[in-house]
Amino acid sequence: MSTTDTSSNKSSKSGNFLEQIIEKDLATGLVQSVQTRFPPEPNGFLHIGHATSICLNFGLAEQFNGQCNLRFDDTNPEKEEQMYVDAIQEDVRWLGFKWSGEVRYASSYFDQFYEWALYLIKEGKAYVDHQDAESMAKNRGDFNTPGVETHCRKRSVEENLAEFEKMRAGEYEEGQCSLRARIDLQNPNMNMRDPILYRIRKVPHHQTGDKWCIYPSYDFAHGQEDAIEGVTHSICTLEFQDHRPLYDWFIENLPVPSRPRQYEFARTNLNYTVTSKRKLKQLVDEGIVEGWDDPRMPTVSGMRRRGYTPASIRKFSDMVGVSRSDGIADVSMLEHAIRDDLNNSAARAMAVMNPLKVVITNLPEGEVQEMTAAAHPNKPELGERKLPFTRELYIDRSDFTEDTTLSRKKFKRLVSGEYVRLRSAYVIKSDQVIKDEQGKITEIHCSYVPGTVGENPPEGIKPRGVIHWVSASHGKQAEIRKYDRLFNHPAPDKGDEDFMAHVNPSSLEVVTGWVEPSLVEAEPEQGFQFEREGYFVADRHEHCSEKPVFNMTIGLKDTWASKV
Repeated sequence: MSTTDTSSNKSSKSGNFLEQIIEKDLATGLVQSVQTRFPPEPNGFLHIGHATSICLNFGLAEQFNGQCNLRFDDTNPEKEEQMYVDAIQEDVRWLGFKWSGEVRYASSYFDQFYEWALYLIKEGKAYVDHQDAESMAKNRGDFNTPGVETHCRKRSVEENLAEFEKMRAGEYEEGQCSLRARIDLQNPNMNMRDPILYRIRKVPHHQTGDKWCIYPSYDFAHGQEDAIEGVTHSICTLEFQDHRPLYDWFIENLPVPSRPRQYEFARTNLNYTVTSKRKLKQLVDEGIVEGWDDPRMPTVSGMRRRGYTPASIRKFSDMVGVSRSDGIADVSMLEHAIRDDLNNSAARAMAVMNPLKVVITNLPEGEVQEMTAAAHPNKPELGERKLPFTRELYIDRSDFTEDTTLSRKKFKRLVSGEYVRLRSAYVIKSDQVIKDEQGKITEIHCSYVPGTVGENPPEGIKPRGVIHWVSASHGKQAEIRKYDRLFNHPAPDKGDEDFMAHVNPSSLEVVTGWVEPSLVEAEPEQGFQFEREGYFVADRHEHCSEKPVFNMTIGLKDTWASKV
């Protein structure tokens, strides 16, 4: 997908090419209302590419006051599971879309597909082929060699009906034979060289159980499903462009109830990302990630668990637009979409990842002062939060140095003998550094400057900057998972090298940090900006008040370029 394509801008009168097609079809009366569909195969979890397709298909239906079906193209029982069916429905709902009517399945139409297969046989347009896969591939020819007609292709209608019934009855084993369309073995489009309509698969189906031992091919089912459902605009990705003549052939040669039309657009490809279901499954199976919803995965459920929002994904879909030509979108576009959304919506909070104790020596032991901070600097409606200020605090170890030679411009944090402001609290001064026997700093003894909460310090006191902090006695320990990109190569699955070679070994770092006490009560999936750290979300599965768990969504700014 071209990163420069902005043709999906819905405020544009001309719109993208799909909008133009639909507008023309409605204006000319070719269609009376718009019916689209999102047709995933339930053999894996949805990823970012599927998400943009969801936004497109459901979005077009919404834009033109039409309807969009959710349909599972479940024609391959060997790889399909109910778990995937359930996850896909949840993903679509989470993205904010509602499908028309009940969920639909290709398997619901298996009886009709079987009748249409019989119809093609009776019309002399389908035959049972007993070639094995290797012989079939050889006799189909290639781009330079025409296909070869075998004796199976010359069978009579009666013989083919009898053979197909044997297939249906389970009298043949897998791979012994298949039903093929009789189209054209000389066609330059390989998809038209007598494609397979039915294969034998003696595997139970998650919807139909053991009723069938033969299953229709995706190509045979796809267009007919659209026709049964009255789909007007069947929108596919570009890899189906060469399949369109076959899609049309089936529609033209079967007594289908409507005439859908297929249109192709470029799928969403992202750098630093792998979206092949097979490769994503390999990452899961080999334990590179913890599951399909691991926050490093480009799956919708993974992005959700990482803290991406439906609004950010829909915004990204608008940003990449709709194109007729393949390209690569920069993953930074997706990261920009989530930063922009969370900057506006996420409540602020403080968390210390690498704690260093600060002792406020002029605050009596046991005294607790309550500080007040806005939940969001630009959203007063989100209210305020209370911050207990106590004698012992934690600051981040990187926010202190003994090097007094550093300029104020270079280091805007706490320096020995100097002042810094604690966010939403006092100005403090570093008075003494305490070290252990190995010379490691264990504590900093500081004093606070009275009257500086929300006020300028007295003349002569110039804080270097502002740092975040958490009460050591009232703050809570939390598991904080810091995520980075799963792959450290812009094209991990291109070329001869195994994509696994490009897995980023530093994609996950787990630390025990300290968070302000209000975060213990955060709801799962509630997002925050941890001030000066980044955006984090309470884990949707593991976060609880007894053991807070936060996942890093994205940093405050892109630091990737400086790493590679």
